Amino acid sequence: MLRFLLQLVVSSRALMASALVGSVLSGLGVTVVIALINRALESERPPLTHGLSFAGISLAMLACRFWAHGELVKLSERTLARLRVLVSRQLAETRYRELEQRGSARLLALLTEDVGTVADFFVTLPALVVHGAVLLGCLGYLLVLSWQAFALGAGVMLAGALLVHRAKRRANTLLGEARAAEDRVYQAFRALFSGAKELTLNARRREAFLADVVGRSTEAARQLWTRGLSLHVAAVTWQICLFFAVIGSVLFGLGSVAPLPEPTRSGYALMVLYMLMPLFALAQASPAFERTRVALDRLRSFGVDTAALAPSAARPAPEPFHGLRLAGVQHSYRREGEDGVFVLGPVDLELRPGELVFLVGANGSGKTTLAKLIVGLYEPEAGAILHNGRQVDASTRSAYRESFSAVFSDFHLFEALLGIDAVDIDDRANALLGALGLAHKVTVRDGALSTTRLSSGQRRRLALLIAYLEDRPVLVFDEWAADQDPAYKRVFYAEVLPALRARGKAVLVISHDDRFFHLADRCLRLSAGRLEEIPVPPPPQGAPEAAHEGVFALGPPRRDARPALRTP
Repeated sequence: MLRFLLQLVVSSRALMASALVGSVLSGLGVTVVIALINRALESERPPLTHGLSFAGISLAMLACRFWAHGELVKLSERTLARLRVLVSRQLAETRYRELEQRGSARLLALLTEDVGTVADFFVTLPALVVHGAVLLGCLGYLLVLSWQAFALGAGVMLAGALLVHRAKRRANTLLGEARAAEDRVYQAFRALFSGAKELTLNARRREAFLADVVGRSTEAARQLWTRGLSLHVAAVTWQICLFFAVIGSVLFGLGSVAPLPEPTRSGYALMVLYMLMPLFALAQASPAFERTRVALDRLRSFGVDTAALAPSAARPAPEPFHGLRLAGVQHSYRREGEDGVFVLGPVDLELRPGELVFLVGANGSGKTTLAKLIVGLYEPEAGAILHNGRQVDASTRSAYRESFSAVFSDFHLFEALLGIDAVDIDDRANALLGALGLAHKVTVRDGALSTTRLSSGQRRRLALLIAYLEDRPVLVFDEWAADQDPAYKRVFYAEVLPALRARGKAVLVISHDDRFFHLADRCLRLSAGRLEEIPVPPPPQGAPEAAHEGVFALGPPRRDARPALRTP
């Protein structure tokens, strides 16, 4: 844990060094003040110089403490900001399959609970450093007063520390279990919002959810936190009792065997009693320290590396797209409601520039999973994916994904057109909004959307617009037209898709709209995890033809465009 904390602040060395120096000077100043008080008690008429020294050192001590607290507050806020960016980067670059398996509730708890706990630790760090310096200074003064008494006290403390260590080990185990229970609490909170409609409509379900899900998970976490932190409190209380044992052993034990001078005994009693105040402060900070340790363990178990605080290297520009091929690709997973493992593949598939491919199949046949394999969200368990004739592996998968834009059924809309650098992006986007029937709802200004609070169909049209503007070589649409009005279905199939093909894009469309299948260059069917090519049907009577003009057809074709390969 100490190594991890040091790594977190290594980029703020000046702040940390300044804060530590101020804290240590403040703590040592306290020790000197206590020593002056002890000398004054020994003398009937302490000299004026002692009083002036007392006043000067007290003021200097307070100034150092004020400075140290200010520096550590800056360090705390900087660490919180950097940790949030660090963990967010780690999540963004984690394998998509792993994110799915871990679940959003656990990851949200990582960003809120664990990161906040680590940052809060830096708020308590000034007290820890100051009181630690006070204790070290006091121990040094005790050693100067009498090494025999110091040795006796250290022996008593060491014997009691063994019992404290055992109690803390058990407490740490309970705190780790408590942190795992917090994930279930966050999962319940997430369900509270995502299931708000269902809970509002059914009072019995709502009460059962609050009692059985929220109540039980919260109570389980509470019990674990309480037991773990109570053990820590008991251990710290035992440590405080040891200080009284030290006073008793020195004054009554050692004093009866080898009498100590009066100034030594009074100085020892005064110093040990004063040490109780910083010890109590450290005892109060101990639970926070243990919470921080548990939070850091969670962050490290997820693979958070402080090296990621450094700026990431610029990604190379994507290379021209000449085609991709899936050769014997296979992937297995468990489907909801089934005991066995569903195997997708082996799949052999080729996508070429300037080609429009429709993928059809029954629900649960693996169409979306295949699309995620194609775009690089999933890694194949067998077989290979070849991009421009070269096999995609761990070192090239990130660059490979740069070739794709995709709109899946569970897409997310960001409030800005992130990653799109065209200078005329506002004008182009607003023109497309009009063609998609969204101009009265949404506008784009300075690369930002005026709103994303739209109906499901409107949001899907907005996602289509963003995918179009990204201008990637390959586009994948997963049941895009499922909840669209007939007019916008026609825009999608008869205008957008032909325009993308004419610009040299490779387009894969998962669809059930057989009325538009005749517009495809190829049709593929996925059944029970196996892929086969089927004939492109003739256009039905009254079926729309591909439009060759319109806002989506604006702009010259890409240089790497090739004529559409239409199946006879």
